[in-house]
Parts: sequence; C-alpha cells; structure tokens
Amino acid sequence: MKLVGLFCGGYSSEFEISLKSAQTIMDNFPLGYEVVPIHVVEEGWFVPMNTEKLPFSIESMSYSINGKERKIDIGLIYIHGNPGENGKIQALLDIKGVPYVNSNALASELSFDKWYCNQFLARFGVPVAKSLFLNSPKKFTNQEILDQLGLPCFVKPCDSGSSFGISKVSKASDLQVALDKAFEEGDTIVIESFLKGTEVTCGIYRSTSGLVTLPLTEIVTENDFFDYEAKYLGQSQEITPARIPDSIKELVWEQSKQVYSLLQLKSIARIDFMLVDDIPYVIEVNTTPGFSAASLVPQMLAEAGISIIDFWTEIFEVELK
Repeated sequence: MKLVGLFCGGYSSEFEISLKSAQTIMDNFPLGYEVVPIHVVEEGWFVPMNTEKLPFSIESMSYSINGKERKIDIGLIYIHGNPGENGKIQALLDIKGVPYVNSNALASELSFDKWYCNQFLARFGVPVAKSLFLNSPKKFTNQEILDQLGLPCFVKPCDSGSSFGISKVSKASDLQVALDKAFEEGDTIVIESFLKGTEVTCGIYRSTSGLVTLPLTEIVTENDFFDYEAKYLGQSQEITPARIPDSIKELVWEQSKQVYSLLQLKSIARIDFMLVDDIPYVIEVNTTPGFSAASLVPQMLAEAGISIIDFWTEIFEVELK
C-alpha cells in the first residue's frame, strides 16, 4: 500500500485552516492508500503520532517509528501559503523524485503571486482589474496611486496565500495604513481598482474525461469584501448554486477552463471572479483552496452530488498517471 505524505500547516497566518483542510481530506481519503499528516512548521517538520511529534527528514523524505524508517511514496500538499501553495514543497519533491498530485512548482508559484498571475492572464485576453505593483513602499506616492486607480481600491500582499493583509480603501486617508498592513504580510503588494459587481467562485479539476467545473458559489459578505472573517467566521453568505443566469454561468465555466489550461494547473483549483456587466473578471486563482467541512469546494461537490472520497479517488487516478 502506497504511503501518502499529506503536507499541511505551513508558515502563513492560515496554519490552522490548513490543518482543518487536511483533516477533512484524511477523513475521506481514497481506498488503497495509507496517509500520514506531515506538519510543516519553521522549527522543523514532524509527523504527529498520538502524543508524540516524530521528526520528518526532508533529506530522506521519511520518518521513523519504533525503530523502523517509513519513506513516503507520494506527496499531497495542502498548505494555504508558504511553503506549499507557492510551489516550494513541489520543487523539493521534484528534486527528491517523489510524485505528487498538486500543480507543479512553476504553476503553483505563478498562480500564487496575485500580480504576476493576473498580468500573465491579461496577456491572453483574460479580464482582470487595473492594478499597480509595489516592491518598495516608496515606488509610488499615495497621490499617484489614487490618480491612477481611484477610490475605492484594494491593497493586497502579492506573495501571501492568506486573507490577511488585504484592505479595501474607501478614503484617501486610509491608504497608508492599508499599505503598511500589506507590507507586514508580504514583500510585494498589488493595488487594484475596485470592481463593482457579483462575486462568484468556481471549483475546477481534471477527470478521466476532461476538465470538470463544479457548481458556482456566489459570495455575499456582510463585510466590505470576502476577508478572513467573512471566509472563516461566518460573516458571509455562500450561495451554491450562484443566483445568476445559466448563460453567465457558462461564461464563468469556460473562463475557468481557459485559466486552468493557461496556467497548466493540476488537481483541484478554485478561481474567483467578479461579474461586472456580465463579464467575468478574474480576482484570484487558488491551487490549494480551503477544504474544511465548511469550505467552498466541499459545498460545490455536495451540490454536484460528488462525494469527497470519490473526488479524491479521481484526483489520484488522474494525476498519478
């Protein structure tokens, strides 16, 4: 029986969310595999076993229990942020010759960075918000930012997989606070013009018969935008299926397939859109979307009548060919 190492945790602010996602996956794991969680923390990686923390060797891709070394055969990375969602563990597994079911290192890194991902997609005609890129707090004056993008606008860390550090700026006096907050979470930030419309998100994955797009979820948040509190603390409505015309759903599904193919993604991805005058603008691409019991993708699977265990069984079948 193949041993699957499920990498979870990570170095971002969504450590606990990653552990919840991993637990849901382990509770619904494909038959014919053995799975072991590998907690990724900056102090050292380990396998939790009852009350023990068994050290996991990055060099040998193994851990020891009762004097016996156990090496993983397959990797599944479910970290929301660094060093999983940005492709670093994928690159490590490539070097070590360990197959995995996620998008590869390049696709993960490109989709993870909000600025580079949207600029890449825009070159292929995919609608995205007008934006500015900052790798230094002094690259633009606040007035230059406001002159180019107007108000309201969004300030986001480019290289963070979490919802932390994101601000909607409605007043000029709030811009500097938002910039400082974003730079606390990441080394680069993107500032985007405001898109007014309906927010929807689409789960998509590869099956034996081709790309599968799941029922869309509409996001209606009590907050200014779909931030951490809206995502994880119940301050939003997540309506599946989305309350939009079938013709617009088809547009979003086709756009999702285009984005998935352009980025050469694998396994599950979730692509977030803002519908502006019936045109789907890409907001963000997620290669390790939340997978806790209350997360969006499990809701989409339930609406589609697909069990979680059947879903992951197909992922493993397709991505390990």
